[in-house]
Amino acid sequence: MNKYSRFFFFVIALVFLLCGCSAIESENSNKEDHTISIVLSDEKIIVDGREASENKKDAVYTGADIVYYEEGKDKTYGEGSKKDGHSVQEAEAHTVITITRPGIYEVSGKISYGQIAIDLGEDSKEDEDAVVSLILNNVEIHCSVAPAIVVYNAYECGSSIKKDAGPIVDTKNAGFHLILAEDSENVIYGSYVAKIYEDGTTEKDIKNKDVKKKYKFDAAIDSQISFNIDSEENGKLIVNAENEGISSNLHMTINNGEIIINAADDSINTNKDDVSVFTMNGGTLICNSGFGEEGDGIDSNGYIVINEGLVIACANSESIDSGLDSNKGIYINGGILFTTGNMYDEVSEDSKQLFIVLEFNEKIKENDLIMMTDDKENPIMAFCAVNDYHIAVYSSPELIKGTYYFYQVSSLVGDLNTNIYTNIIDYQDKVQILYTFL
Repeated sequence: MNKYSRFFFFVIALVFLLCGCSAIESENSNKEDHTISIVLSDEKIIVDGREASENKKDAVYTGADIVYYEEGKDKTYGEGSKKDGHSVQEAEAHTVITITRPGIYEVSGKISYGQIAIDLGEDSKEDEDAVVSLILNNVEIHCSVAPAIVVYNAYECGSSIKKDAGPIVDTKNAGFHLILAEDSENVIYGSYVAKIYEDGTTEKDIKNKDVKKKYKFDAAIDSQISFNIDSEENGKLIVNAENEGISSNLHMTINNGEIIINAADDSINTNKDDVSVFTMNGGTLICNSGFGEEGDGIDSNGYIVINEGLVIACANSESIDSGLDSNKGIYINGGILFTTGNMYDEVSEDSKQLFIVLEFNEKIKENDLIMMTDDKENPIMAFCAVNDYHIAVYSSPELIKGTYYFYQVSSLVGDLNTNIYTNIIDYQDKVQILYTFL
C-alpha cells in the first residue's frame, strides 16, 4: 500500500470514528457539537442571536398551542375539576418554545408565561440518535397552566415491560438530559394538566370505563421518557410546583447538582407501575412536599435506589404519606439520607448501607432539633425537618451497628449540611423523647 492509499484509509477511518462518537450532534449546524443558544424574555425569544421563527420545521420554533385543561368543559372532556381548569386567555398568554431536533440547547433568561417543549416526533422513541441535552444557565420559567418543561417525544432507552424490570437501570443513553450550567441558579414555576380524554369520548364510554387518555401531565417538569439530571460545578435547580415537582413516565436518574423541590404533591414521581426506577447517584436533593393536602417526598411506582449523594425528603405533614414510597422496593446503598413522613414504606434488607427507622410517640414539629447519641451519650448527629412528622429514616456511611439514643435539644453547635448537623461540640436543653425503632 503506497503512502497516499494509507493516508486515504486513515482519513476514512477517522471519519467513521468521529461519526460513531457524536450521538447528540445537532442538526442545526454544520459544526460538530454546536450548542444552540435560546434566550428567554417576555418580549421575544432569541435563538442563536436571531428572533425565533414560527416555522415548525426549524430546530426551535415558537407559536405552538400549549396543552392545558380548559375550564367550563363537561365530563366527556376529562377528569379535571373546577380548580384544574384555565381560561383560554390565560393559556394564550403563554409562549411555547418547541425543540424539534436532536442536539445541545442552552437556555438562559426569564419568561413570565412560557414553556419549553421537546418533541422529536413519535418515531423518535426508537431512534438512539434522538437525544436532547437541555442546559439551564440562570433561567427562570413561569408556567401557570401546564409544566414549565415538558418532554413529549425523544429516544426511550428503557423497557416498560414488567418481566424486564428490576432496581438497576442504565439511563446514560437516555433521550433527554437536563443539565445545570456551572455556577447557575435556575428557578422553575410550573403547573400540571389534569387528564384529558381522547376526542370523541362519550358519556357511555365513561360509564363503561372505556376512555383513553390524550394528555395528562402531573409535574412542573414532566417527561414522557426516561431522563437524567446532571450538573456542572455548583449548578442549582429550584422547582416550585402547583402539583408534583419532577416526574418521569419511566425512569429518572440524578447524577449531580443541587436540586430543591417545593411541591403540593409528590416532589419526585416515576410512574410506570412495577417498572419505573428512581436512582440517586450524586448531588443534593431536597424535597418538601408540604405545600398541598398530600404528597410523598419521593414516589416511585417501581423502585427507589439511593447510591450516593445527599437526600432530604419530607412528606406532607398532614397526610399518611412517606418520605420514600415505592411499589417494588427501596434500596439504600450509599450517600446520606434523611426522610420524614407519617408512614413507613419498608427499606429493603438487601440495601448495602445501614439505616435507622424511628417512629416517635408524638408528632415532631418542623425545625425541632433531634440529636442522636451513642451509648456513651456522645453526640453523633442531629437533624431537623421542614414538615411535621411521626416517622424518620436516617442512613449514612458513618452509621455502624450499635446502641443509639435520641433527644430533643433547643440549640447546638456543629457543622450544618442542609438539615443535618455533624461534628457537634455543644448543645442545650437535652430532653429525652419517646420513640420506637422499626
